[in-house]
Amino acid sequence: MKVLLLRHPPVALAWKGRCYGRSDMGWSREGWAMARRIIRDLPAVDAVVHSGALRTSRLAAMLAHDTAVTEDARWLERDFGRWEGRRWDAIWRESGAEMDGMMTDPDRYRPGGGETGREVADRVEAAWDALPPHATVLVVAHGGPIATLRALRAGQPLTRAVDFIPPCGQVVTLQRYCQ
Repeated sequence: MKVLLLRHPPVALAWKGRCYGRSDMGWSREGWAMARRIIRDLPAVDAVVHSGALRTSRLAAMLAHDTAVTEDARWLERDFGRWEGRRWDAIWRESGAEMDGMMTDPDRYRPGGGETGREVADRVEAAWDALPPHATVLVVAHGGPIATLRALRAGQPLTRAVDFIPPCGQVVTLQRYCQ
């Protein structure tokens, strides 16, 4: 089975420089243009799964045509707790290098009191295991869950997940072997 992991298009410019893990918003003009290109260029798929956030569900609906579409909240971006919606520079001024714990201590560090990297990994692995058993499945998701899954599938520790974050609009193909 082939799984296409697609990171959502760029979000509205008002969110530039902000932490927007679980926050829900639409796309920028650039995001709309990218969505149109994705729709034009993406190969046919047998099933579409999305996180439920507007920035993924909108694209999933546009791509679906006659394809089954499923919402699975386990593909949502990380919960950043009280950091949600705040500017990254303000978070840095307040917490300094503490925020590096997302990369250096993913099993225990809770950015803004939200989810640990391990919690993200556990839910994304469960979502991966629950994908429908079709030949080609498209998952429209977010940078964090995609990066986490890619790191795990590559046998890398969660401390390296940041190296696997795809740019907005990029499709990453993974093979999944079902029993």
